[in-house]
Amino acid sequence: MRIHADIPFGTRDVRLDLFRGLANWAIFLDHIPHEVLNWTTSRNYGFSDAADLFVFISGYTAALAFGRIMVERGYLAAASRLSKRAFELYAAHIMVVAIYIAVIACASREFLDPDDLNQFNVAIFLNMPFRESIQALALRYRPVNLDVLPLYILLLGAFAPALWLMVRKPNWILAGSIAVYLAGRHFGWNLAASPSGSWYFNPFAWQLLFVLGAWTALGGARALQPILGTGTAFRLAIGYLLFAFVVTTAIRSPGLGGLVPHWILQPFDPNDKTNLAPYRVLHFIALAVVVTRFLPLDSPILQWRALAPLIQCGRRSLQVFCTGIVLSFCAHAAIELSLNALWIQIVVGAIGISLMTAVAYFRTWSKGRDSALASPVRIGELA
Repeated sequence: MRIHADIPFGTRDVRLDLFRGLANWAIFLDHIPHEVLNWTTSRNYGFSDAADLFVFISGYTAALAFGRIMVERGYLAAASRLSKRAFELYAAHIMVVAIYIAVIACASREFLDPDDLNQFNVAIFLNMPFRESIQALALRYRPVNLDVLPLYILLLGAFAPALWLMVRKPNWILAGSIAVYLAGRHFGWNLAASPSGSWYFNPFAWQLLFVLGAWTALGGARALQPILGTGTAFRLAIGYLLFAFVVTTAIRSPGLGGLVPHWILQPFDPNDKTNLAPYRVLHFIALAVVVTRFLPLDSPILQWRALAPLIQCGRRSLQVFCTGIVLSFCAHAAIELSLNALWIQIVVGAIGISLMTAVAYFRTWSKGRDSALASPVRIGELA
């Protein structure tokens, strides 16, 4: 089959880094119970949240990076690079699991707060460390808040065959993804978790956003532009976002809930995040339509110095995400010790974001320094 995907070989889309950095900040804040700053994140004002954004961008960037390799160097080269990246993510996940468990266990013992062990699903690991270590290696055991990376690892690890067909028949893969999504929701497909239950992010459902991101990167956005770029689509998107805002606000604020009929709120309460409810997908698409209208690729807003930390965090997403996971528990412990003091909530949120940003800048500096030191060696080898 001939290649039909429209793979851009040009300037990096800074918006991807900006919104991936924003997603990392939001995930950090959303993982902290009783944190006043997490009221600034999108989950409080609509159906989708930072996780939807993170998975979509992951699919988008994977298709761009590895799609180019597949077109230029073939399937085996792309599959090899995908496997290497999936293994890097896997190693990072296992390391974060170990550090996260150790931090929670030490804090629980130091501050005599055994409830945290149960609240963060760590007690079962301490009671049966060998069994749950094996389950962790199989991505079946995870402490609370460590669900996104296993999903990403699985989707990326299985992406090579889909990408081979996607660069040739992108619409076929999207149609197949929709079919798997619908079948998974209808038949209740999911993967088992340890010690019981199933994956919080059902991969049979969440693969849709990943594939949708990849399809968008490989020409889908351009194909839909005549439709999504119209004034009618923009007005429909605004209307749906307003509807989602009203419903979400009414559900989260009991005082306002009585102003909206129960039959309107009932389909959205609770918000089905595990199986990626269709209204979440529609909400994300509506957000994308509105945001891309106000923030095109060449927008001067992307050059603002105030956005540089977010963009840097997006470019070093893995390190920033892993740091944010550990810091979210540290922030939670500090807030509990202060009896939920408001000023502590603000301070630990600000410190956490500052440390995540510092990690991003340090990683950029370190990578640049390593490249500079390695370049003379490569020149010598060529000579």
